[in-house]
Amino acid sequence: MEHRRSGSSLTHTDASLRAFVGCTGKEQHGSVLTWNASRDIGCLISGDPFFDDTSEAVAPTFVQRYEERGLESLLLLQGWFHGVLLDLRQRRLVLFNDRFGLGHLYLHQSGGQTLFSSEAKSLLAVLPQSRRLDPQGLSEWLSCGCVLQNRTLFSGISLLPPGSAWIFSPDGVARRRYFDPATWESQSPLSPDAYEQRFAEIFPQALRRSLRGSDPIAMSLTGGLDGRMIMAWDRSRPGALPCYTFNGPHRDCADARIARRIAKICGQSHQDIPVGDEFLAEFSQLAEQSVFISDGAMDVTGAAELYANRLAREFAPVRLTGNYGSEMIRRHVAFKPRRLAAGLFAPEIEEHARAAATTYAEEARGHALSFIAFKQVPWHHFARFAVERSQIKVRSPFLDHDLVALSFQAPPESATSLEPSLRLIAKGDPQLARIPTDRGVTWPPPGRTVNRLRRAFHDYVAKAEYAYDYGMPDWLARMDRSVSRLHLEKLFLGRQKFCHFRSWYRGPLADCVREVLFDARARSRSYLAPSAIENAVGTHLRADGNRTIELHKLLSLELIHRTLLCAPEMNLRISARSVATVASTDTLVH
Repeated sequence: MEHRRSGSSLTHTDASLRAFVGCTGKEQHGSVLTWNASRDIGCLISGDPFFDDTSEAVAPTFVQRYEERGLESLLLLQGWFHGVLLDLRQRRLVLFNDRFGLGHLYLHQSGGQTLFSSEAKSLLAVLPQSRRLDPQGLSEWLSCGCVLQNRTLFSGISLLPPGSAWIFSPDGVARRRYFDPATWESQSPLSPDAYEQRFAEIFPQALRRSLRGSDPIAMSLTGGLDGRMIMAWDRSRPGALPCYTFNGPHRDCADARIARRIAKICGQSHQDIPVGDEFLAEFSQLAEQSVFISDGAMDVTGAAELYANRLAREFAPVRLTGNYGSEMIRRHVAFKPRRLAAGLFAPEIEEHARAAATTYAEEARGHALSFIAFKQVPWHHFARFAVERSQIKVRSPFLDHDLVALSFQAPPESATSLEPSLRLIAKGDPQLARIPTDRGVTWPPPGRTVNRLRRAFHDYVAKAEYAYDYGMPDWLARMDRSVSRLHLEKLFLGRQKFCHFRSWYRGPLADCVREVLFDARARSRSYLAPSAIENAVGTHLRADGNRTIELHKLLSLELIHRTLLCAPEMNLRISARSVATVASTDTLVH
């Protein structure tokens, strides 16, 4: 798990508890654990945790509060994290993570032994029997874009559930959750006026907590509502919060055009981070690294996130973002099961994929926001977060505990509405509220007819770009081929999105697709139907149809095999190639 050569490794052994703890990527301080004065309570916390009421180092403060309040002290800890606590007084070891589960801990349990790690690749290196894809996990990943119910892609490896504090002692294992979602679900809903009043009180507090610390911070700014909320309430001095926006190769996308206006009004600098020819030239290596870093959770499209966030690190080591705003404030469900392409996968995989839709429906029952916060975040959003955090420290006010708790109190008429967010922006900075978003939304809204026409136009532009990219039907792909000399992609693409893999796979990335998927190993995978790769690749490259999504999956699966499921020596070679671009992160292994 050492992603750069300067990373140091530390270990601690407690023979009486048969506990073995280690970390890598930390500065050398002489001990893997932070101990209390009597050296009978020690802890290691990794991630970006913090206490609301103190700017002191987290680990010593946590040890002190654990002595005072026991495991209830975990309720006071914000941010994303995972960790281990060694309590020699009570002869127990505790594994824990944040309440949203972004601090992944991978587990393997057998024969009375538990192996855990913050990265699945270390477990795969020592567990040959797990170095194969789990059919159920694979089918869920193919259908839903992520594995459900705290399973993983790998046989015999699972995830520590969100908000957990698992206690290991001579008496066995007590699997506990220190935070119960019912705590937030059971709150009484507020009236619309009371909700928006509390929103305007709590959001600035959550934002200030996201701006904590002495490390330089830059804003990843888009044309949507959530980044605008941050800018409307940020009180940084002019020039103190540099802004940047990921942009594409064809034209300035809506995010870039709007972000420049917002930054100028706020007195902050703005710069584009282009994802174009240089990215495409590095795609093969970036795709491999994206799959490896995320333990297969992120597909090859994560290469763009890896590239852009690596460049963002040049602005500041901390990236402030509006990520999770639409999910937590407006209850946006970001993933759903989809049918697999006919004839691409083996019958067993197709059967499991149909079952995945049923599993998803069962998990989605109950409180909608609980599904988003405690299932969608650790299962779906983690993939992109894992790639981002490898390059830069990512912070968002929208995962602040007080703000999410308030969202559970939103009245029905406010829970999915844009208006509370728009009014919050107007209250913070009326000028920002009057700038149309990437979907043409402003506050106060214009007349009904103007508003309807503006929204319809922006919806049309977004749908047209989707239809010319990921969502292009086969008949349109064949028609587009016949007029390829006109390069109609320059007319449709780049207005909303900065990545265009449908056309890239047919153009600058075609050789990469062939190199990976026409390899004899790729064609022999047991989960594929006969001739599946030849049909998918041939159809797409000839423009007989659109197989963008299928190529994402096929490329990613093959890279999972090459980087994670092969012999450990291969993992070391992949990691060594990643040294130049992957930032060091704290990790845990037992």
